[in-house]
Amino acid sequence: MTRRRLGACQSARVRLAWVYLALVAVGWLLGDVVGERTVPTLLLAYAPPLLWLLPAPLVLGAALWRRRGRRAALAGTLLALWGAGLLHWTPQRDGELRVATYNVLRGDRVGPVRLGQALRTLNADVILLQESNFRRPGAREALAAALPGYRVVHAAEVTTLTRLPLLDVRRVPLPRHRREVLITRLRWQGRPLTVVNAHLGTVQVVDALAGDWASLHRTRAARDEQVRVLSDLAAQTQGPVLLGGDLNTPPRGRLWRQLRAAYGSDAHDHAGRGPGWTFPALRVRIDHVLSPDLRPARSRVLPWTFSDHRPLLTEWQAAPQSKAAAP
Repeated sequence: MTRRRLGACQSARVRLAWVYLALVAVGWLLGDVVGERTVPTLLLAYAPPLLWLLPAPLVLGAALWRRRGRRAALAGTLLALWGAGLLHWTPQRDGELRVATYNVLRGDRVGPVRLGQALRTLNADVILLQESNFRRPGAREALAAALPGYRVVHAAEVTTLTRLPLLDVRRVPLPRHRREVLITRLRWQGRPLTVVNAHLGTVQVVDALAGDWASLHRTRAARDEQVRVLSDLAAQTQGPVLLGGDLNTPPRGRLWRQLRAAYGSDAHDHAGRGPGWTFPALRVRIDHVLSPDLRPARSRVLPWTFSDHRPLLTEWQAAPQSKAAAP
């Protein structure tokens, strides 16, 4: 190979490393900051974060082979690893309140008795289930019987189970959907705690692949309205509040920021480790527990295979300065 051709190949490898770094940085910026404002940035926000890592071996290999563009290639790889949550690590401690959320896929993969036995091992004070409109007759009753000591409340296809004193129950319809938000007012540490159990609609990203842009816009508009309902509920709630469920929302984008503004700290962000994939088929985290009034102490995704989702178990501590609660 002539010196001229060798120099051209080395320059190409340097450019490849810098292009990769730029694509990862711009892609994450658009998906996180602008995500869901436009259809292209919506697709970026909902894309499995591991996609950004796929070119990394090629880019790193090319850079290391000729020792050109190594810094840019390494920076791009580290940024992709960080964005995918593979570098996520936070301190953990024991909490005073244990809250679990789990989309149980209508019990298609597990019977209610076995599910109840597994949920009982969590020793959770509050359990939030989604898609709990089981196909099998009598499944809800069997699940409740397998969890003695828990009060059970239903709304459409969500269920809240709690061993805390139950003060009040409300059900709020979700716009453009048959689902309902289940709001339970509990007593914890001598004062009310409002728990919101929600299962938001899904943005049908596959519609973009099929060219059905009208359906994609409809599901996006529906989610806008549903997040506004949740935000209004938070604003109207007196005292500490906690939101949990299958929110069908990755931890980035415009709607995620709205949820964070209304419901505060996300348990996994502040007390979790690793990527926290709750929907392993796509390697994404779409199930969450958030609170503006409690402090996250620990968050774990459990390796259960009873559903296409994984359960999220969180622990919380009372914050020193929570909102004043009404008696």
